[in-house]
Amino acid sequence: MTATPTLPDRGTITMYSTTWCGYCRRLRTQLDSEGIGYTVIDIEDDPATAEFVEQVNGGNRTVPTVVYPDGSAATNPSLADVKAALA
Repeated sequence: MTATPTLPDRGTITMYSTTWCGYCRRLRTQLDSEGIGYTVIDIEDDPATAEFVEQVNGGNRTVPTVVYPDGSAATNPSLADVKAALA
């Protein structure tokens, strides 16, 4: 059963991640420096969330996968992409 993402609050994102992902760490650091709120979901802790990431990414477990308040998703977005999506 694939997890349905819980939409983040306005002005924040949900980031599907792993503990070992360098791109995920970089994006978290950038979000922190900009004061953008986020919730991290480790796809290795919950198989259903890994299935969601695969669904969004054509069968690949590519992280970070970000979900925005409008329900749209992005794979490995830049900080500029996140800011634009939240504007």
